[in-house]
Amino acid sequence: MTQVLVTTSFPAHLIQRIRAVSPVLEVTQMDLANKPWPEGRGTSAEVLYTFGAGNLPRLASAPNLRWIQFHTAGVDRVIDSDLWHSDIQLTNASGIHAPNMGQYVIAQILAWANHTPTWRAYQLKTDWPKDRWDIFLPDELRDRTLGILGYGSIGREVARLAKAFGLTVLASKRDARHTKDAGYTIPGVGDPDGVMADRIYPSAAVRSMVGECDYIVVTLPATPATRSLVDEELLRAMKPSTFLINVGRGVVVNEAALIKALKKGWIAGAGLDVFETEPLPKSSPLWAMDNVILSPHVSGFTSHYDERAVDLFCTNLNRYLVHESLLNLVDRDLGY
Repeated sequence: MTQVLVTTSFPAHLIQRIRAVSPVLEVTQMDLANKPWPEGRGTSAEVLYTFGAGNLPRLASAPNLRWIQFHTAGVDRVIDSDLWHSDIQLTNASGIHAPNMGQYVIAQILAWANHTPTWRAYQLKTDWPKDRWDIFLPDELRDRTLGILGYGSIGREVARLAKAFGLTVLASKRDARHTKDAGYTIPGVGDPDGVMADRIYPSAAVRSMVGECDYIVVTLPATPATRSLVDEELLRAMKPSTFLINVGRGVVVNEAALIKALKKGWIAGAGLDVFETEPLPKSSPLWAMDNVILSPHVSGFTSHYDERAVDLFCTNLNRYLVHESLLNLVDRDLGY
């Protein structure tokens, strides 16, 4: 029997779906929610499904562990654990967030293009401005250019949706020579073949790419290579009319440089779902800026999250049992 331990709060019907993958699986659940792994608690499981760093056992207390499937896409908080430095296979949940996060990005783009924050401001003032044609003149998206920093599953779904609005899509990718998505994908979602982007740039050419863009979305993970990638130099390379949207990780954007760019008009505005420090401190100038739309790290949330996560886990369980390569295998050298 292959012992599988699930430490997330999946309902009974999803646990049953996992059990139904194969009769050789012995699936148990220890719902840790947001609690840490119990001190001194060991496990004989070979496979662990867990939320993140706080729910991990020590290596010495999990002698049979061969594979950990994470409930999230980001694994940067696990790098300091002893399991990171072992030969245990680690897989993330990349791909399951694409539909809802793609929708969030398009909502941000449409909000800026149609002056949605200004609609609300005038509504609260009960004011019907005489120069409304000038104030609310929309920015039609057809023939505008969208730049995507990080062409993973989320960026690919953004590209697919953006093409319907007539946007030209530019994207950056660490290895621009290999455009196909090798990770987990939901049927009909994203751009698995890498054909939606009009041009794909290598990471080294990001500065020239952003100068062409009217909207830029950041979908990059947090790694040593991406930390503060969007810095003062890159912000200065953007057009004054550009809107920046970050749904990746807060540390990818240098927040002090972004605040400076917003104040000085180097860019037009920003839509931010992630921040260097979370929750965003009440002292942050971002709260009061008219050219910023904030949300509290919710773009990855969806009522379908657990269902999609179990779809991925079951797919990988089938592959694991027949010794096939797992989807979304974390590259420890790259950090994701």
